[in-house]
Amino acid sequence: MTDEQTETFRQQLLALREETVAAAESARAATATVELDQTRQGRLSRMDALQGQQMALERERRRQHLVQRIDGALRRLDSGDFGYCFICGEDIDPRRLQADPTLTRCAECAA
Repeated sequence: MTDEQTETFRQQLLALREETVAAAESARAATATVELDQTRQGRLSRMDALQGQQMALERERRRQHLVQRIDGALRRLDSGDFGYCFICGEDIDPRRLQADPTLTRCAECAA
């Protein structure tokens, strides 16, 4: 992998990380504790609020997982291990990395 490709992937990963962290910060209010005051809300409204809260928590968990994968890819870029399959050690197809630069396995090992 050339230095230019490496830098392109680094910029792509940093932009994705910044976007993910910004989305997480803007969505923090959706994961707040749901108030269960029966005098203010009906049963269905409370159920909808609880469901919305659970969906927001799952989105937050997925965002955190993505940030971890991005950080791992940035560490691999720094150490020179980026673009190599963790399983077989072969090169990961650059087209796969362009689609998802956090990948750690080639197409054969991922199947």
